[in-house]
Amino acid sequence: MNLALWIAAGLLAAVALTGGVTKTFVPREKLAAAHGGGWTGDAGTAFVKGLGVLEILAAAGLVLTAALDIAPVLVPVTAVCWVLLMIGAMITHGRRGESAFVALNLAYLALAVFIAWGRFGPESFTG
Repeated sequence: MNLALWIAAGLLAAVALTGGVTKTFVPREKLAAAHGGGWTGDAGTAFVKGLGVLEILAAAGLVLTAALDIAPVLVPVTAVCWVLLMIGAMITHGRRGESAFVALNLAYLALAVFIAWGRFGPESFTG
C-alpha cells in the first residue's frame, strides 16, 4: 500500500508540475490556443499564473515534504486541496463542453482521494 501511495503521489506530482510550469511560464495567449486551454483566454493573466504557482507548490507538497521528512502531513492536506482544484477544473471544462477534460480531471481527483485516504488513514506517516 505504501508503494502504491508513493507511486500515486509521484504521478500526481508530475501532472501538477507539468501543468504548473506551463501555466506559469507559457504566455496566456499561447495557452488559450492550445487544445483544452481555451479557458485561459477567459481568465486574467495573474489568475492563470497564480494557478500555475499553486500547482508547482502542490507538486512539492505531494512528494518533497514526505521525502525530506519535513511536515509529511502536508501530503494528504495537499491531496485534499488538489481534490478541490479538480472540482473547479471539472466545472470549468464542463461549462465549456469539454467532456474529455472533465473525465481526465475526474481521474486526477480519484488519484488525489486515494492519496488523502491512504495518508490520513492506513499508511499515515505518523503511525
